Amino acid sequence: MSDEYPWRTGRSCAYRLHYHLVFVPKYRRDVFTESMLVRLDAVLRETCEQMQGELIEFNGEADHLHLLVICPPQKALSHFIGKLKGKGAYVIRKAFAQDIADKRWGSQFWSPSYCVVSCGGAPLDIVTHYITDQQRPTSEKGEQQLRRLRRR
Repeated sequence: MSDEYPWRTGRSCAYRLHYHLVFVPKYRRDVFTESMLVRLDAVLRETCEQMQGELIEFNGEADHLHLLVICPPQKALSHFIGKLKGKGAYVIRKAFAQDIADKRWGSQFWSPSYCVVSCGGAPLDIVTHYITDQQRPTSEKGEQQLRRLRRR
């Protein structure tokens, strides 16, 4: 991954966690307009920052949104997503009530599900190879434990 997205550090960790999120409204109805997407971009960007994350990229179509976010490891991803969806629904209902009036489907704005895909880093075969090529420290005790594990 390029240095365009550098490593971040926390109190006791270094991380670079990128997630591609897809949110859809209830019953995947065509609700989003250009003005809604512009407003959601700003609000979701601010919400990510409040949770020590970052919204890197945002876009959408009439029936779904795509977000590329960085979520800190201290936050449960499901909690992070819940906050984004909650704030997004609040803003849409408040600012665009008349635009979505004919598309109402009860009290829920979003589908309860979401799609999340982790992004970045090396392909798994390279990571696996890297891990298997690590030089294990050798000691008599370590060798005994290794022999016992291999017998199982």
